Amino acid sequence: MTLRDTLSDFKRHRGSEVRFPGERRTPAGRFSGLDARLVHVAPDGSLSDYSYPLSGQYGIDRSRFGIRRADRTTWFDDGSIDSTQRYDGDGALVLTDHEAEEWSVTQYDLTLEDAHITHFAASDGIPGELVAYLGFAPDGRDDRIGQLRHGDAIEVFHADEHDYFSVRPEPKEVHGQVPADFATLVSDRARQVPQTDDAGRYEESRLSGEIVASVESDGNITLVTLLADHDETQREDALDRVRALVETYDSPEKIRTTASKQTAIRPDTPVPEAVSADLRVLSLLSANTGARIAGPDFDPFYAYSGGYGYTWFRDDAEISRFLLASDDHFDLSLADWHARSARFYCDTQHADGTWPHRVWPRDGTIAPGWANARVEAGEGADYQADQTGSVIAFLASYLRDGGLDSELESTVRETLRSALDGLDDTLESDGLPVHCQNAWENMTGRFAHTAATYLEAYATLASAPIETELQNRAESQAAAVLSGLDTLWTGEFYALRLDEDGELDARLDSSALALAGAHRVYAQVEDLDSKQIDRLVSHTESILDGLWRNPSESDVRGLARFDEDDWRKREQSEPKIWTVSTAWGAHAAGELSHLLSDRNDARAEEFARRARELLSLFLPDGPLCADTGYLPEQFFDVGAADSATPLGWPHAIRLATVASLDEQDVMTTEEM
Repeated sequence: MTLRDTLSDFKRHRGSEVRFPGERRTPAGRFSGLDARLVHVAPDGSLSDYSYPLSGQYGIDRSRFGIRRADRTTWFDDGSIDSTQRYDGDGALVLTDHEAEEWSVTQYDLTLEDAHITHFAASDGIPGELVAYLGFAPDGRDDRIGQLRHGDAIEVFHADEHDYFSVRPEPKEVHGQVPADFATLVSDRARQVPQTDDAGRYEESRLSGEIVASVESDGNITLVTLLADHDETQREDALDRVRALVETYDSPEKIRTTASKQTAIRPDTPVPEAVSADLRVLSLLSANTGARIAGPDFDPFYAYSGGYGYTWFRDDAEISRFLLASDDHFDLSLADWHARSARFYCDTQHADGTWPHRVWPRDGTIAPGWANARVEAGEGADYQADQTGSVIAFLASYLRDGGLDSELESTVRETLRSALDGLDDTLESDGLPVHCQNAWENMTGRFAHTAATYLEAYATLASAPIETELQNRAESQAAAVLSGLDTLWTGEFYALRLDEDGELDARLDSSALALAGAHRVYAQVEDLDSKQIDRLVSHTESILDGLWRNPSESDVRGLARFDEDDWRKREQSEPKIWTVSTAWGAHAAGELSHLLSDRNDARAEEFARRARELLSLFLPDGPLCADTGYLPEQFFDVGAADSATPLGWPHAIRLATVASLDEQDVMTTEEM
């Protein structure tokens, strides 16, 4: 998203109660791209790339499609067109039907590696000229851009990135547009694209990332864009490929045939709808390394957040662990996914055994962040210790479950040996992790959630096939953490943290629900006593009840992040509902139900019921699940989705919760 587009959006949405002006939103529309490129198809069919974190290429910044009849262009987004959208099958082929009073057109969008195919078809023929406007931002720029015309293909470039465009039949007319001038940028009116007035500049068609093409056809029209790094892909090779693609995919049937082979995953047995949707989302967000962005980056200028198009080791490792557990239950054939994740974590571990704040998923290099104290100075509060705990829990689980080749197994063992040293180095003598940043990245202290990740990491290591000395050490440290939790006990629940002054911050925090799963893992190593179980029951009940929100303004309901959360509220007085928190609640209730059931505790049934009720809120057709099947990060009380959409973390928790409840046989197929 370039600054010009950010300013235009700011002008359109300033003053909104549920939109942050200047953002690039995706709560509506669907994504295509199960490889390195990620393309958003808006409900009106317009395209935009969210590919940079995954591939290093920026691609399409903005676009618009319409039909010209009798010298009048009806744009698909002008309000007179009824557009409906869906996925075709289990893959990432997006179909958008555009219905006008006198005509209808179906748009097919499929991303294949670094190429994106857009095909338009109509049963009675295209009802006029298709007008396609595309604005490219090679290297993230909307200035100092040039075009090269290669007859039937156009090359748009800045320096390293060269983007290619071709369409069949060949366009009746093609022209470029210079970017908005200074007067337009500072005016109160949002810029409309494409511009209808003539800038009167002879260089307009060459010094621009914007293309307007008019195409006539009685049948089908295919448009292809291809992103390339000029140092890696020769011009003639790129031109040959874009020409071949536009010639090959000249019908809906050919696109559908290819899409049917590109499904995110092919389970050996039928799975619930939610499982298929979760696997699609997690594949969309994945780079070729196996690492995932948290979500599509809607705020690249950090106007309201710190960005989302990065890999956090906490989120990513938990996703990997949930995938591992779900694969074991549903037989999803995800062996390649697990191996790629494990290799990525091993390759990105620092010398001290820990992992950094966040990295670029395409190559694991360190990304912009604010929690790199151990990189900068070797210690300090600006370090998210839970991330290292989460990676250990996955790698130890993966090693325990087996299936690794000998080379990877050796690498994982060495990584875990070093990681245990890093974890020990950040555990204080009282059994709690050091003063650090929390999972929500908005405060420092000594947190219940961080302690939960340490408890789970140590307990999983204690049961992993590693050296006996390391197992014993991990088991001893797990017991120390369990004892250290006493410091955070309020009498009803485990407090959010000890603050900077060592005082108890006795607020409810949904991330502390992770203690349920951590206790269950520990119980597989060492018995829990009745006091510890009763505390966990009280803790989980307190959070589920205390953070529950059921606003009257809409159907949305679920859990807030933590008491007094004021992030991204706009005009709303109460904390927003978060899908991550609600999903955590469902999973924690399910884990506690498992734990209680293993002890023949009658309370297991009640927590299974609560898990099902919470899960129903973010299953397909639930109030926290969009029509696309995506889980947005947050919701306003009026029902408007906000922030990153889809967010990978809650999708993985949903996947694991469905598997867990199915394993307990406490949920019917219809409920899933």
